[in-house]
Parts: sequence; structure tokens; C-alpha cells
Amino acid sequence: MNQPSQIRTGYSTCPHDCPSTCALDVEIVDDFTIGRVRGSRDNSYTAGVICAKVAGYSERIHHPDRLTRPLRRNGAKGGGSWQELSWENALDLVAENFLKAEQKWGAETVWPHYFAGTMGFVQRDSIHKLRHAKNYSGQFDSICTNAAWSGFFFGAGTVAGPDPREMAKSDCVVIWGTNAVATQVNVMTHATRARKERGAKIVVVDVYDNATAKQADMKLILRPGTDGALACAVMHILFRDELADRAYLEHYADDPAGFEEHLKTRGPQWAAAITGLTVEEIEAFAALVGRTKRSYFRLGYGFSRQRNGVVNMHAASCIATVTGAWKYEGGGAFHGNASIFKVDKSEIMGTAMRDSSVRVLDQSQIGRVLTGDTEALRGGVPVTGLLIQNTNPVNVAPEQRLVKKGFLRDDLFTVVHEQFMTETAELADVVLPATMFLEHDDIYRGGGHQYLMLGPKLIEPPEGPRPNLFVLNELGKRLGVADPSMFEPDANALIDRLLQTSGHGDLEGLRENCWIDCQPDFETSHFIRGFAWPDGKFRLRLQWSDAAAPNRPPRSMGPQGRHQDLPHFPDHVELIEEADELHPFRLATSPARSFLNSTFTETAASKKREGRPELLIGPSDADAAGIADSDLVTIGNERGSVRLHARIVEGLKPGVLVSEGLWPNHAFVDGEGINVLTGADCIPPFGGAAFHDNHVWLRGAAPR
Repeated sequence: MNQPSQIRTGYSTCPHDCPSTCALDVEIVDDFTIGRVRGSRDNSYTAGVICAKVAGYSERIHHPDRLTRPLRRNGAKGGGSWQELSWENALDLVAENFLKAEQKWGAETVWPHYFAGTMGFVQRDSIHKLRHAKNYSGQFDSICTNAAWSGFFFGAGTVAGPDPREMAKSDCVVIWGTNAVATQVNVMTHATRARKERGAKIVVVDVYDNATAKQADMKLILRPGTDGALACAVMHILFRDELADRAYLEHYADDPAGFEEHLKTRGPQWAAAITGLTVEEIEAFAALVGRTKRSYFRLGYGFSRQRNGVVNMHAASCIATVTGAWKYEGGGAFHGNASIFKVDKSEIMGTAMRDSSVRVLDQSQIGRVLTGDTEALRGGVPVTGLLIQNTNPVNVAPEQRLVKKGFLRDDLFTVVHEQFMTETAELADVVLPATMFLEHDDIYRGGGHQYLMLGPKLIEPPEGPRPNLFVLNELGKRLGVADPSMFEPDANALIDRLLQTSGHGDLEGLRENCWIDCQPDFETSHFIRGFAWPDGKFRLRLQWSDAAAPNRPPRSMGPQGRHQDLPHFPDHVELIEEADELHPFRLATSPARSFLNSTFTETAASKKREGRPELLIGPSDADAAGIADSDLVTIGNERGSVRLHARIVEGLKPGVLVSEGLWPNHAFVDGEGINVLTGADCIPPFGGAAFHDNHVWLRGAAPR
């Protein structure tokens, strides 16, 4: 008689590009198969709750369309014809082409290009060891966090803050610049607990009435890029109505008197005209946070997607300083915890070999780099070799038409290490199959919480896929590096030494405990002994060009964008791509609930939940344009145009459009995705990509 298999449970960590970094309990059916994935109840931040897309991860890891064999292009780029190779032959071919490119142009012609398809230290960051060992072109990581991190850092002097679990102890949780229901589900876990147990109010500030806003007690739907105006008006009211904590400001802030004087002309009427909010909405918000000292400002990555996002993030974080909310458990402002972990990744990244004279290329400008833009290339040689891991730039990068044009160059040799045949892989010369997170070992840190977490290998991959570290080690041995032995350690050896050199114990201890709580004590987290500047003062007044930052571009790149136009005090800064006569609408390309960047777009459940690419249009704008629900419409600007279907919704300001994604390009009517419309010009002062900051025109079309 057949005996039923014994399902056991393994622990892991979600590897995807999300601040929640959830602790997971995974059903293991056999050596190759998983069942249900659940959030760990033992982890106090995850608290048993994860998103639906990860809960159904078995659909993704066991998907029939997974890549399982190395492939070589056979025919024209993008033609879809492939020849299977052995791993040995594929890696030899890659090394041969990279060496050939180096001989012609020098090492900087090869660009290892990566990002956050996995957030694991080993499988994500080991690409830098190969980069540094070979003096390949560097990468400035600008596409995601830069504006938000910089804006928060400029005030507090660090990217850290009150324990995010304290949201459950707050009397008011302000969720600003993040659709947490879709992108940070555990924020809602702790915020709704505060509402249930304490009667706390949840406030949501966003550009449309999304799933998070629908759960709010107070929602403020404003025009994209106007957050700074709202924050200034709120603080104007706090000073005006004697709700500012002047004693706190005198002790903890650098120039409260100058700041108060600056705000005198930034009242609610001024902000209402800019934001599209009513004076009454602004007054009510200010009164709530002013009278509720235990207010927790949870500030998201939406600030990173606007050309004035650095100023907006800094302005929003200043409110907690004006009210003195930092003093209270359940109060203050929080964006992320990147500064608390203090991990030593030098061996993983090979930083001892880094040559600072090697050029650094902006990842957000990959389209300009690959099409020969002299400024984007930093005056150097063309990129003729690309190694891509953990990212899908043909879909996710701005200026999509330039990106695709660059990938189609005949003189560009591209190798893509991937799990599925993405639109970037389709344009490669060699495609290598990659493992998924349950099939290799790694270690992670929480973006939105305080845990350092292990992600051990739980099952065997199908025959064929290999981890990122395997590919990098094998290429290192083939490419003539000075010390091939540095490409021998396996993931667990690297994790163990990282823990020991960072003062976090060792791998054996982490295996036993699953995670390490790195949250500093209350006084440190709430800056009771002062903020993280030498004088302990929160910076209200800034000198932008001289400021330190957690991800400042190298000196060779200098300040970015229109940095000379940034104000010294928080303000509304007209750096956004304003609507004009030719482009009367503002477009935000916000995240969808069932996708994560371009991940999960291959799973049937996620596609079914999302339906199709759509453009959210308010009723008044739809009526004016003669557009009905489900009509096929066209939006465009100087970068191109895209066709997709209209969905008429309430909860948008007039003149604001939203496209939730990120859908694959081929899901759109004409095979071109929403990033045709997004620009790659840099966010000042230290770079970034303004995905939610686009002016467009809108035209109706015949119904489909």
C-alpha cells in the first residue's frame, strides 16, 4: 500500500524587492516540491501575514515555463530561436566573448548589470566581486531607493527610526507615499492592530484612492509631486495654532526660528491650490497629528518616484520633529532601517579590489548607455558586453524604446541569468537558467523592519538551474582574474564569515534562531540622545550639494539633475514634469497588488487577479475626452505613446491618470509597455528615476 508523503515545514525568508522581507513557513512535500507558504507567526514583524502572491509561490517555483537549460541565440536577436548548450559550453562561450570585447575596448566595455530580483546578500551582491576583480564598469544603483533614502537621511542623519512594530502602539498611523496593502502588507498588520486595540486613526496620503486609502479613517488624495506643499502647510498650522513642540525644537532642531518664519507664507490656502486638497482637509490633518502626539509617520518609496522627491520626503519627515512625536513610543517617522544592520559584505563584494578610477554607469540610464550617449557613458568606451542578473531592464527601465534599441545592437553580447524567458532574456545572446530562493542558501536584512534573516536551501532545483553565485564563481575562474581562489567559497561559507566579521554570531547560531533582532534601544531609535549628526540636531535647513547621503553617486558623477534649484527649507519645488498645453495630464505608474516589479507576471493567479493593463481615469476627465469604461485609449508624450484600456474610477484628482503595473510589454495592445513614457533624467541632488512623474496627452480610440 502506498503511504502518504510526510509533509514537513521549513523556515525561509521572502527574497523579493519588498520592505516587508517576510519570515516564511514553507510546506516541503518532498526533496523537489513545496506546498503552501505561510507567514511565520513566531516573527514579531511578519506576525503570520504575507501577501497572496508569495502564499501561492508553489505556482511560480513549479511553473512549466521555467528555464531549465542554457540557451544560445540561433538567428536574429529577439527572433525566438534558441539552441541548447551544456553549462560548460555556455560559460566558455560567455568568457570567450567577454575576453574578446576586453581585448578590443578594454575592461570597462563589460558592464555587470543587476538589481533586486533577489535581496539576498550572497546571490545579489556577489556580482560586484567579478566586477572589481576584472575592473568592469561600475553601476550606480539609482532606480529604486535613492530619493527617499536621501530625503530621510538629510533630516535625521541616518536611515533608521522607531521600531516599526511600534505602529501597533500608536494613536495615529500616517501611511504616506506607499500603497501598503499592495506593497508592504505588514504595515497594515500593525496599523490595523493599533486601530483595533487603541482606537488609533489611520491616515493615508497618496495620489489615488487605492486599496490602502480605502482602509483609512482619513485619506488625502493629492496631485502627484505635491507632498512637500502639504507638509509645509501642516507645519504652518502647527506653529500657528501652538501645536508645535517649541521646547523640543529648541533642543533637537537646527533652525526652528528660521523655519517658522519660512513657513509663514506656506499656509493651507497656498497648499490647497498646489495639491488639489481642500483647506478643510489640510486643516483636519494638521489638527489630528498636532493633537495626537503619539503619531507614527510611515513614509514609503513613492517619494523616490518624483523629480522633487528628496525635498518631499524631507518635508514629510520634518512634521514629527515639529510635533515632537519622536519622544513617544508609537511616535516619530520611519522610512527604513538600512543603517542599523552594520553587516560587512566586503568579502562577498570583493571591495578590496575596487579601483575608484573605473567609470560608474547609472543603471536608470541603461537605454542611453546602450545607445551610445556620451554623457551616459561618462565619455568612455561603448558597452559591448552585458552580464545581467536579478533584473529585467527591457521591461522595468525608463525610456523603454531606447533600452530595446540598445539591446538589439549587433555588436552587443548579452548574457542573461534568469528564471523565466523575460523580455530582456528574449534579446540576449546567451540565457542561463537560475534557481529560485528555496533552491539556494542566502541571508537577508529587513528593509522595513529590524531582522537579519536566514534563507536556507529547502529543496533541490529542477535539473539545470544554477544559483547566481555558481555563475559568478565559474566565470571568475574562466576570465583570468589575479586570484581565482576568491571565486571558490560557497554561499554558506560566505554567510558564516559575514556574520562573524559583523559581530552577529555565526551561521550555526542563525540556523538555530532563524533571525537576529537588530533594533536599537528606545533612546537610540527615537533619537532621545540626539539625531545622527555631530551636533545631534535634526536638519530643518539644508545645504544640499554638501550633504552626506547613504547612496551618493561617486565623485566622478557629481551632483545630479537640477540640484542648484533645491531650497534650503522644505517647500514645494517645481521640478516635476508639469502638465502643459500639449500634455495636460499627469501620469503615475503605480505598483499592482499581484505583481512585484516584473516578477509574478508569469503566474496565472496573478494575471487573473490583475486582468489586463488599464489606465485609471476620473469621471470628469473621461467625460471631457468622450471616453467610456473599457475603451481603448492612447496616452503619449515626447518619448512615445502606449495604447491600453480605460477604467473609469472615482478617487483621482482632475488631470491625474494612473496605470498600475508592472505589466510585461507584450501584454499591451502594441507590444510596448508603460515605461515607453517614463524619463531617465536624474532626480536631484543624488539621482533616481521618476517613474510617477510624467506629463502625457490622452486620446480616445475605437472600443476594442
